[in-house]
Amino acid sequence: MDFTLTSEQELLRETARRLLASDCPSSLVRAHLDDRSVAGPAGLWRQLSEWTELGAGPLVDLCLFVEETGAACAPGPFFATTVLYAPLAEALVDSSDPLVCVDTGTVALAGGAGEWTPNGEGIKTFVLDADLVDTVMFVVEGSTGLAAGAYPAERLSRREVATLDRSRRIFEVEVPSDLRTVAIDPELLEGLLERAWVASSAELLGTARWLFDQALEYAKQRHQFGRPIGSFQALQHKLANMALALERAWAATYYAAMTVDGADGQRHTAAHVAAAAARQAAHLCATDAIQIHGGIGFTFEHDLHLWMRRAYTTERLFGTADWHEDRLADLVFV
Repeated sequence: MDFTLTSEQELLRETARRLLASDCPSSLVRAHLDDRSVAGPAGLWRQLSEWTELGAGPLVDLCLFVEETGAACAPGPFFATTVLYAPLAEALVDSSDPLVCVDTGTVALAGGAGEWTPNGEGIKTFVLDADLVDTVMFVVEGSTGLAAGAYPAERLSRREVATLDRSRRIFEVEVPSDLRTVAIDPELLEGLLERAWVASSAELLGTARWLFDQALEYAKQRHQFGRPIGSFQALQHKLANMALALERAWAATYYAAMTVDGADGQRHTAAHVAAAAARQAAHLCATDAIQIHGGIGFTFEHDLHLWMRRAYTTERLFGTADWHEDRLADLVFV
């Protein structure tokens, strides 16, 4: 399989990097912790909203863009809208529901166990940025099968759940009693979840890459005993392991994206492999980047904490590495 990016894909990635470098500095991420509007409709979203159509397009293109948002630790409703809401809204656009065609949205699916699997529970968990979006798309399982319905976010009963990453907030949302739904094909939901697993892996790749680059640069600049700390074998081993984990996760993620785009029979397996590899890489890079930075890495004033918190939180979204490996085992050992 050819992993070479086309000229259009190279341009897409470079455009994303330039946009986020200018419009999403770490100061904006920090400001977003206290004032959600700086990344909402009046802030960063104005720039990123022009790219939401990537959510309904090829997964490789979406991953290239989302990887850069992960490298910038971008806050706001872009991920929830593009990765989760857009593909589902695209499938329901003929349902005549005006709430489907809105600017921002998120999806409520996971139940009390936190697993993104269909259920009939009245409280949905792991609902991303429910305070920033216009609409929440509920996916429910009832007596007639799987169904989905959109509801105005401002009218919902929601409760924020405390997490490490305050730049991407998670909510518990009550399923409204007057929710109107339409039946959806289980294969539609399976495709949505496959895209979410792979796209979240791409975002984690960007986050992990930033953590690795910062750790590598610090290891070159920080001197101890008259030598750069990167010359010490113990740190060289850490950096080498981080680089290998990143390379493995990158290959797995973009292979999975290609299998999804090509409707390959192995796409479900590939998506689980990518999710597990990216989560392991992000966890390793976050943990070792803190260690390599030493004392300064433990202070919240250092930007490392923003990316570390994003890595630790996102690696548990859409299933942990262990959960994906268990699902992979179910597929392989049958």
